[in-house]
Amino acid sequence: MNYTTGELAAITDSEIFGNPDLQVTAIAFDSRNIFSATGTAFLALNTAKNSGEKYIQHAVEKGIGIIISQTKLSEIDGVTWIIVNDSLKFIQTLAKHHLQKFHLKTIGVTGSNGKTVVKEWLYQSLYSEYNTVKSPKSFNSQLGLPLSLLKTKAEHEIGIFEVGVSKPGEMATMVDIFSPKIGILTHIGSAHESNFESQSQIIAEKIKLFSQSETIIFNGDNHLVSNAINSVYSGRNLISYGLKNHNDISVQTFGNKAEVKIKYFDEEFLLPAQQRDDATLNNALCIVAVLKLLDYSTDAIIQKINALKPVEMRLESVNGLRNNLIINDYYNLDLDSLKIAFQFINEYNKTEKTLVLTDFIESKNLETLYQHVAELTNQQNFGHIILIGNDIVRFKELFNAKVSTFDSSTQLIESHSLNTIENNLILLKGARKFEIEKIKDHLELQKHDTVLEVNLNAILHNINVHRTFLKPQTKVMAMVKAYSYGLGGYEIAEFLQHHHIDYLGVAYADEGVELRKNGISTPIMVMNPEQHSYEIIIDFDLEPEIYSFRVLDLFYSNLIRKGAEEDYPIHLKIETGMNRLGFTEVEIDELAARLAKMKVKVASVFSHLSSADDPDEDIYTKNQIKTFNGVSKKLAAALGYMPVRHILNSSGITKYSDYQFDMVRIGIGMIGVSPDPEIKKQLRSAVAFKTVISQISTVSAGSSVGYNRRYMPEVDTRIATIPVGYADGVPRLIGNGVGKVGIGGNLYPIVGNVCMDMLMVDVGNANVQEGESVTLFNSNPSLELFANYCQTIPYEVLTSVSRRVKRIYIKD
Repeated sequence: MNYTTGELAAITDSEIFGNPDLQVTAIAFDSRNIFSATGTAFLALNTAKNSGEKYIQHAVEKGIGIIISQTKLSEIDGVTWIIVNDSLKFIQTLAKHHLQKFHLKTIGVTGSNGKTVVKEWLYQSLYSEYNTVKSPKSFNSQLGLPLSLLKTKAEHEIGIFEVGVSKPGEMATMVDIFSPKIGILTHIGSAHESNFESQSQIIAEKIKLFSQSETIIFNGDNHLVSNAINSVYSGRNLISYGLKNHNDISVQTFGNKAEVKIKYFDEEFLLPAQQRDDATLNNALCIVAVLKLLDYSTDAIIQKINALKPVEMRLESVNGLRNNLIINDYYNLDLDSLKIAFQFINEYNKTEKTLVLTDFIESKNLETLYQHVAELTNQQNFGHIILIGNDIVRFKELFNAKVSTFDSSTQLIESHSLNTIENNLILLKGARKFEIEKIKDHLELQKHDTVLEVNLNAILHNINVHRTFLKPQTKVMAMVKAYSYGLGGYEIAEFLQHHHIDYLGVAYADEGVELRKNGISTPIMVMNPEQHSYEIIIDFDLEPEIYSFRVLDLFYSNLIRKGAEEDYPIHLKIETGMNRLGFTEVEIDELAARLAKMKVKVASVFSHLSSADDPDEDIYTKNQIKTFNGVSKKLAAALGYMPVRHILNSSGITKYSDYQFDMVRIGIGMIGVSPDPEIKKQLRSAVAFKTVISQISTVSAGSSVGYNRRYMPEVDTRIATIPVGYADGVPRLIGNGVGKVGIGGNLYPIVGNVCMDMLMVDVGNANVQEGESVTLFNSNPSLELFANYCQTIPYEVLTSVSRRVKRIYIKD
């Protein structure tokens, strides 16, 4: 997009205050992710739960000079304001106007599953023949779709855009903005989404997208889909695909290992198919349908399908050698993914940064492309830029940093120049053919095949699910004690800080000090401030829990000695029924009297629910809350002010939200665990414990497996050895058939005794291979099921995963 501020105001019927001639080439809606202020306007997006106007000052501090908002803030001068009636409607109106300027063939993709893969595979198939624009990542929402449409330029010939809806009525807004000529409906799952009454309602809502479509391509395996589309759009060009024979395009038979036979109306041909799961085959059939519609020959289609690359919509971060942090994003390389990677690295506090960047897959207008790449890159303040390839190195003079060039990843590794980088954030951004993963392997600190994957987006999603039970003004404290429940230390805290969490909670002072040393500035409460730690608590601006008169007096003495007592924040623990720590109700008068003689500030008063996750203890829990409410009010009256009050944990947030007070504390709920089945459906698993198969051996009937010969198969079988054991956090008690692991979507029993570094799994005659991925817990088996194997709870499972297991942090 490229508009002046005056044009933006005129197009959207908005008011402008300031310079009407400023050029706007990009719109940012999240002040945290602004990586370039040049030509960027900040859109203060208002939602039911938050207001973007709170972050205008932050955007201005990042260099933004154009603000689009529903309110003009008088205290901020020196910017040009575009004042709108509705911030979301503004971007939607602008996108509709923008798209209407161009004459391109549009493809709209909607559905429950597979939208992003189909969109990316279509782009891979079409970009070499057509100048193609697409939605970045999975931008398909009421905001994401308009932002995607604004990427369209005059030179584009085909536009491929995802469209998603989360509740009834939303598609009407989408259709007003975007009506595709070719409509695609991917798989509709068997379970309906939480905001819809039935699957039929979901289908009816999604197919509204096709009201102006000339051709509709849909997965016809679901009879509800077929009936709905044939009923509503009987006069259109309808093409069904799927695994069932009644579809226009279907899988007829499986040929050899690498091919399947495809029926396209009356034509049959063999298609490469290394992967044969239902989702992959369905997505490939959809691509065939579109390519046939665009008059590609069968031979050309086979070549296109054969060249398709897996779509990995994630970035990884791992700890590297020499105190480096490795950000691994070698799955895709285009301008969109480069921008998203630059947004991602802004979440980290590393001041020294290195970029490894390869040739882009695009081959047209190289000078314009790399000029743009350099402009974006130069605004990120990389100290060292390493360029790999034949094309990009020709433009090395455009980059404002120390620049090194190499022909290949292998040449870079063999040069040993990577070994001189320390204390850096290293972003790896490359096209697949350059095998950037070799660089990651060379740089990473731990080489263990066993990993604990932590999905940061899932953590944020789970927090937001819990936020739906809260008032907008209710604060949230995230518990990151015990190495963030085993997930990692500052990595989790840094992510939560970036997303404006109000408080962090740790168990001991050492944990808080480590966070402060890694640049965490969010308020941190220490839940168990040991006597010898008072000095470092004060030195590192930590806030202690005070639970007894002894602790209060000792800590205050340290404050006086250091001259830090004035308004120093403390948190008072009230005993309401846990009978662990805290002041009792009868001690409140004396507590108030002592505090009256002190200069500290009571930042919060809180208590701990013992049984919020137990439905049989509802009366007890409510009595705890009642006691806390009365005691905290009494204390506040004596203090002369009301501190922040909090008592709800993860289970309490969803079950007792009427008693949220001023703040809540979330812990295991962030990870995707809830005792409420309905809440559990809305959460995402945030952690996966994975490894690989080291070896598969054929074991004859009666032979023994493992230490002490605890397993002797009754028939000949195959035993997979897995490189993970009790030293990694897999307890011995889940051996001998008690526990199972997931391989290829199926569960297989752990047999024999679990060893220190290995365990054995009976895979029978299943088609599993050495090197194949193994899941200890994620979705199958789930964390909760794995905990059941271990006869414990998810908390203990997570905190038992050894530090020697490599933590990988991903954003999908």
